[in-house]
Amino acid sequence: MKYFLAIDIGASSGRHIIGYKVDGKIVCDEVHRFPNGIKEENGHFVWDVEYLFQEVKKGIKKALKKYSHIESMSIDTWGVDYVLMNGEKEILPCYAYRDHRTKEVIDEVHKKIPFERLYNITGSQFQEFNTIYQLYVDKKWGRLDCATSFLHIPEYLMYRLTGIMKKEYTNASTTGMMDGNNNFYSQEIINALGFNPRLFTKLHKPKTIVGYFSSQVEKEVEGNILVKLCPTHDTAAAVEGIEMEGNAPYISSGTWSLLGIKTKEFINSKEALKSNYSNEYGPNYIRFQKNIMGLWIIQCLSKQMNMDFPLMVEKARTSEYKEVFDVNDSVFLSSLDMKNEIINWFKVRKINPPLTDSDIINSTYRSLAYSYKVAIDELEAIVKEKFSSIYIVGGGAKNKYLNELTEIYTKHKVIALPIEATSLGNLKSQMEE
Repeated sequence: MKYFLAIDIGASSGRHIIGYKVDGKIVCDEVHRFPNGIKEENGHFVWDVEYLFQEVKKGIKKALKKYSHIESMSIDTWGVDYVLMNGEKEILPCYAYRDHRTKEVIDEVHKKIPFERLYNITGSQFQEFNTIYQLYVDKKWGRLDCATSFLHIPEYLMYRLTGIMKKEYTNASTTGMMDGNNNFYSQEIINALGFNPRLFTKLHKPKTIVGYFSSQVEKEVEGNILVKLCPTHDTAAAVEGIEMEGNAPYISSGTWSLLGIKTKEFINSKEALKSNYSNEYGPNYIRFQKNIMGLWIIQCLSKQMNMDFPLMVEKARTSEYKEVFDVNDSVFLSSLDMKNEIINWFKVRKINPPLTDSDIINSTYRSLAYSYKVAIDELEAIVKEKFSSIYIVGGGAKNKYLNELTEIYTKHKVIALPIEATSLGNLKSQMEE
């Protein structure tokens, strides 16, 4: 039996999953799970990358105790964010995408290279936290003066394990800087924004070997494993993990909801630009998709109301309040008072606001389902094709109420696969020859 290790780290938790095949099917065994979240530091939101590295090693040690020989391992996380490097030394902090530091530079970036031109080159949807804007802030702050590279979070963690730096293809496609014509960072963008070309080194495809653990890590975890690149952007891994009939739309439903389809074509039409759709990359196809705020709002309400998710669904079902709000409004990106933010959204627009917690929760679920309808309608108009079903994977696939609402609003059959799709995609990439 051959065993493989997938480490999947999301914005709220991380997990180590051992995978192996039985009768051609991948069987998963979770050996370690840990919490994750942004921290506030000096008025900014940051990631504790040292904590993540310690948890990565802790889970690897557990995996090696249970499975003495593991063929290979890989790490996937969210996209966009990165660690700046000066040689082998980190330039900290590692800022989180929910930090608002990019607001001050967006207009300046677009004066140097208009967004329409950026979209024509990259096909990347506008998001204020895209890597392009984060790097430009770092340039203005002088953080790039001595930077020799930047590594996305999974690349950085694999570097810490092996001492070898390798940039990965699917994560690079989340930067807002990748040229859709040559699948490398755009020289036009680099020149326009005055970035040092040394930051933008070779990109490697999934299945590329990184190397074995360093001697220090080998000693700490009491063993060694070959490290490979998987699709290190978690959505790329999740889509790889979906077994679907034909090419139907998917929703990778977690803190964010990523809704899209797989396509062979790079789509940067005026319609795609207007609908804010993005071209991101899988191992051998493009994911034409849209980022939707997702379950982040529900997660914030859960903490604020001190209510677990099953109780929230129960409460929502008792509510008759059916007004919806724009879940993608930037006011919801990093609010510390989500309840009040939702109520104010309605008040500002002179719409009767939700009055009870049950109403707020129900409105949030309905608003998320409605956002799926809008995105599906846009998608079908852009690609000029009608679909009848939607595959939903990730944590949100377990929410029967949200799935019901999604069917009602989109009028598409929901095929919910409550599986660790991201880990499956990570494992599948490692197992393929």
